[in-house]
Amino acid sequence: MTEEEAKSWLQTKFDVPRETWTRLEGYVSLLLEASAGQNLIAASTIPNIWARHIVDSAQLLRLTKDVKDGMWVDLGAGAGLPAIVIACLSPRPMLMIETRRKRVDFLNDVVAHLGLGHAQVFGGRVEAAPAMKAAVISARAYAPLPKLLESAVHLADKNSCWVLPKGRSAENELEAVRGSWQGVFHVEPSVTDQHSAIIVAHGVHPVGKGKHRP
Repeated sequence: MTEEEAKSWLQTKFDVPRETWTRLEGYVSLLLEASAGQNLIAASTIPNIWARHIVDSAQLLRLTKDVKDGMWVDLGAGAGLPAIVIACLSPRPMLMIETRRKRVDFLNDVVAHLGLGHAQVFGGRVEAAPAMKAAVISARAYAPLPKLLESAVHLADKNSCWVLPKGRSAENELEAVRGSWQGVFHVEPSVTDQHSAIIVAHGVHPVGKGKHRP
């Protein structure tokens, strides 16, 4: 996917208004500027930032279109991918969880600069975030699936939708949790890379420990 194809995909799938384009472009500028000092994204991906990062994040929205209203929680938010992109494209409340202070500061600066009043940052470990019933939980390059689920299960209930980009490791990571976690899991192909996949899950709970609170 070229950069022009990426922008065309966004317009086709989301009918992006001018104000949203301005926010997305503003985010890209902030990301590139901050990456020089923080290594927020790999240098090799910068020439294809719209395809590799913006569209790669935005595609998750299409996998959650039938999810109930409620909070979207992004684990290990880092540079704000996918969280900032989602917050630009959707009014759904967004909570970004990040431990590294420089990245927490960066995310707060982006939220303020872009006027994303429905987005907030929790500075701390995922395990320390207050329990809730998130509508959506996402994580991009946060942790292997067994650790990811264990650290974040207190943020979910039986209705939560998990959308987890996993590159080429999706099937292997699913196999690693089959004996310890139950739920409805399936794999969706990525629109940006034919070899990458996204794990989508509902009703996730640990085996032998009962289901989520209603």
